[in-house]
Amino acid sequence: MEVLHIYHTNDLHSHFEHWPRIHQLVTERRKWHEQEGDSVFLFDIGDHMDRWHPLADGARGKGNTELLNEAGYDAVTFGNNEGITLSYEDLDNMYDDRRFKVLAANLYRKNGERPGWAQPFETYLTKNGVRVGVIGLTVNFNHFYDLLGWKVTDPLEELKKCVETLKGKTDIIILLSHLGIHDDEQIAIMYPEIDVILGGHTHHILHGGKVVGNSLLGAAGKFGQYTGHVIIEVDETTKQVSSKRARLYDMNDWEPVENESETIKQYYEKGKTLLGKVVADLPQPLPAHHFKDSPLASLLCETLKEWCDADCAFLNAGLLLGDLKKGVVTDYDLLTICPHPINPCTVKLTGAALKEVLLQTKDEKWPHLQIKGLGFRGTVMGNFVYEGIEFSGINQPHKEIRIGNKPLDPKKTYTLAIPDMFTFGRFFPEIYRSENKKYYLPEFLRDLLTVKLAELNH
Repeated sequence: MEVLHIYHTNDLHSHFEHWPRIHQLVTERRKWHEQEGDSVFLFDIGDHMDRWHPLADGARGKGNTELLNEAGYDAVTFGNNEGITLSYEDLDNMYDDRRFKVLAANLYRKNGERPGWAQPFETYLTKNGVRVGVIGLTVNFNHFYDLLGWKVTDPLEELKKCVETLKGKTDIIILLSHLGIHDDEQIAIMYPEIDVILGGHTHHILHGGKVVGNSLLGAAGKFGQYTGHVIIEVDETTKQVSSKRARLYDMNDWEPVENESETIKQYYEKGKTLLGKVVADLPQPLPAHHFKDSPLASLLCETLKEWCDADCAFLNAGLLLGDLKKGVVTDYDLLTICPHPINPCTVKLTGAALKEVLLQTKDEKWPHLQIKGLGFRGTVMGNFVYEGIEFSGINQPHKEIRIGNKPLDPKKTYTLAIPDMFTFGRFFPEIYRSENKKYYLPEFLRDLLTVKLAELNH
């Protein structure tokens, strides 16, 4: 039997607190296995980068590429955090210095060509002649890729082409899938030719793997809490897979690495240095509060309305995680208080629908509601903050809402500016159902603050 060892990570989201252990694990294991004559592969399944961390933001993903290089990764696919939180130019340059393959079968430029740094699949030949085909797919957020200047296609259609190409030319097919557990299970049923599906995106944890049809599914959760290991045994004569199994290593329980804390701190400090550009010099502090009047949140809401040229705007004060102190403000300071990959967005609503949404924002459940996902990097929602919206008699039977100093007209159509997270979750059904939304990419909310503070400083 020939033994293949496959190590895999996914959805690190720039949580580098376990990276020194992961690095040591995969580099030491590669040496051990190769000394035994076994084949070793190391893959990342996307969302390795998340711009909440100064190194990821300051280097626009190139710091993540460097870490993947140093750990000896063979191939990666990328997720939505690489794909739609970077500008076209930043994504196009992120992998310039890579020493690994980037596999993304469903990514193209607008003209239909593949970027030079990406390919649909790669084939590897082991020492004993076993042919391994590896395919990569990323989640199909086509509308957002389109706004950024890219084109992504249906991953299942691209997968079909890749499998047909590799069938007969490979002995083993592995899929790197940043699509989520449900798609992975569907693919396993549709394509029994795929031996192993290494997944991500939905942050699922498969401790011993999961067999669906003929495929073994593996996934390692999120934030580098686990490193995955798949072992495949292949008959050297027939080149047929005789066994495959999966396991996860819990990085919380792993032995600390020498100088671990210093290494993690160095990643952070390097990013902080990259984000040292001065944005403004504030004559007065701008406080931020979650549950009372918040001058900084009010400034951001005002800026959001202006940026989107909207009739009115609202956002939640919990988006801002801290104050801006008097004096020099840098890019790093703005990342610290507003780390979310959340974009400005507008939605057109009738006055009647807008009134329904605004009344819902007054529900007492919101301020202390804890949120996870949707790009939110804070803890609680906080109070809602408004611009161009006034309430009077809100606790009376006859409530009045004014938009731009005029009574709200139920039949008029209004443009409401909001953080894009309110269009994804089912916070407000009227917003979720609206087909008239406009997303502003690649700017994040903190980019709006950068521009506004620079303007106020002059």
